[in-house]
Amino acid sequence: MPQQIPVVDYLELGDRPHLRARECTACGALYFDRRNACAKCFGTEFTARALSNHGRLRAFTFVHRVKRPFVSAIVELDGGGVVKANLLGVEDPEQITPRLPVVLETYAVGTDDEGTEAIAFGYRPQGGEK
Repeated sequence: MPQQIPVVDYLELGDRPHLRARECTACGALYFDRRNACAKCFGTEFTARALSNHGRLRAFTFVHRVKRPFVSAIVELDGGGVVKANLLGVEDPEQITPRLPVVLETYAVGTDDEGTEAIAFGYRPQGGEK
């Protein structure tokens, strides 16, 4: 298996890829970026928290200003957390229903000269996994 690196630092690879957020220890607010203070309660202590690979579609839009249209989505994760990502495997708006259940999927987006793969993530409608 080639060496792999995530395209964002909050994507954890391995046997069970998942997203990881920073959680405020005072109020439980979740953040993907590094924080000195919580935007909700101004707390300054954070811990790492693994997020669920399952969630529901909160909002979406089809992006057509590119050669290959794609679906940009907001996903509300089971157990907490909200993330923006692409919705995979959907080409027709009729395939999307309110609160559509989705599951995290990782995929290679490129390989460098040494063979290291860059790995991104998106969400696929649950039941539509490869």
